[in-house]
Amino acid sequence: MDFTSLESSLIEFRAHANSFLSQYEPLVLVLAPFLTLFVARIIRSFVVSLHDKGLKTILLGFFFTAIKLVPGVKRYIDAEKQKVVDKLQAGSKSKREGWRTELPITGLGIGVIEKLKDEKRNDVVWQGKCSGTVYIGGSESEGHFSLINEACSMFAHTNPLHLDVFPSVTRLESEVVSMTAALLGSKEKASGGQVCGNMTSGGTESILLAVKSSRDYMNTKKGITQPEMIIPESAHSAYDKAAQYFNIKLWRVPVNKEFQADVKAIRRRINRNTILIVGSAPGFPHGIIDPIEELGELAFSSGICLHVDLCLGGFVLPFARKLGFPIPPIDFSVKGVTSISVDVHKYGLAPKGTSVVLYRNHDIRKHQFVAVTEWSGGLYVSPTMAGSRPGSLIAGAWAAMISLGEEGYLENTKAIMEVSKKIEKGIKDIPELHVIGKPDMTIVAFGSNTIDIFEVNDILSSKGWHLNALQRPNSIHICVTLQHVPVIEGFLRDLEESVQKVKENPGPLNGGLAPIYGAAGRMPDRGMVSELLVNYMDGTC
Repeated sequence: MDFTSLESSLIEFRAHANSFLSQYEPLVLVLAPFLTLFVARIIRSFVVSLHDKGLKTILLGFFFTAIKLVPGVKRYIDAEKQKVVDKLQAGSKSKREGWRTELPITGLGIGVIEKLKDEKRNDVVWQGKCSGTVYIGGSESEGHFSLINEACSMFAHTNPLHLDVFPSVTRLESEVVSMTAALLGSKEKASGGQVCGNMTSGGTESILLAVKSSRDYMNTKKGITQPEMIIPESAHSAYDKAAQYFNIKLWRVPVNKEFQADVKAIRRRINRNTILIVGSAPGFPHGIIDPIEELGELAFSSGICLHVDLCLGGFVLPFARKLGFPIPPIDFSVKGVTSISVDVHKYGLAPKGTSVVLYRNHDIRKHQFVAVTEWSGGLYVSPTMAGSRPGSLIAGAWAAMISLGEEGYLENTKAIMEVSKKIEKGIKDIPELHVIGKPDMTIVAFGSNTIDIFEVNDILSSKGWHLNALQRPNSIHICVTLQHVPVIEGFLRDLEESVQKVKENPGPLNGGLAPIYGAAGRMPDRGMVSELLVNYMDGTC
């Protein structure tokens, strides 16, 4: 077609178009594109939401939103929610009466120590009775407790932010990180020989930093500006927090029949915006190790990051492997692992508020840092989320690790692994109960097909035991610590008695939380469950 023919065709098309559009009002022609764009955005939003949440969730959300518009219904729902919140708080409001709201006119001086002792007496009796929580064995006033308390007090005034003033704390942190890394494959040739990291305030901060670093690293490496991460539903809720804080789309994938991360399901979710996948060793709910080697292969072949959550297992699994327990590779010896989080304040027996985040190399870790060059206060760079950090906790962690040494951790690991296996067997010997999956470590989760497991938990609570309630499936777990070693027989006896009591007299315990746990698990409107939790926390802290 020559130029003259093309020009003729365009003129003819223009004439037909003008003739067709002449029948419409000018205002309609102006508004039509905007209306079309508006409708297109609604359709796109619906399609994206359908892809993210599924049709069932969307319809349920629409239904509950619509029903709340009925006069009086929202007010009724809010009143019922408040009843649940009040029950969850269980008298905490009355306990707040008499709490200080301003400084005393005259300070108490050294007398404040007696006030603190009075307050401490209000805590529950936790010795040997709590799932996890306190990992050090023995009494608070002696032994390992006393040692780390003294170490902390020596460095209570220090702050590693001031490198020039407190070089001692800088060295202690570096040594804690290096010793932890050595436990997790940094000396293996496969690690690449560049493993590095920092201490943090706990597992959540370690995970947040690993996610933030992965996001920024993948932005630099692949130019990803709409990041997504994929986690198994057993992964810690800190990833949900990270997704909210750092504007990352989160895909939570169901676990497989063994309650492990489903590698095939994760593979199906990977796309060009994926920055990170996650595995746990073990997962908090059931104490089961995810297939880290398979996840490593997937991450490496996909060119994305893999974070391994070793917050619970970091100071158990390396020693359990040396003791002969069948522990699969879970650290930097696995190709594809780019970061690891491990809590020293759990089985590392350090003071509360000590964790470590590790990276395979400095290229990844440098994205953890924040550097500010234009502040009138000078040049500023910070390695973690906190600016000032307590040097006392760093010193306490260092003291814990150096005082125990490899032999101490091996001895502790042997004790708690053996107790965990005894508890697992004891639970299996109770006909009404079953263990969830095959625990790899020191967490034993159990449920029941014949009685309400949350009612069992309430009776155990009345006997002084504080276990963790789980969902999907409904169950409870005990995280075994050195505190449990001398009381295992008492726990199994109380558990069997609690089961029999529920079996003989089913129904919620007066003042117990079983009805709330059960209702929350069955409630289809998960937004309402979220509101309940937020309202509870808002009235508690």
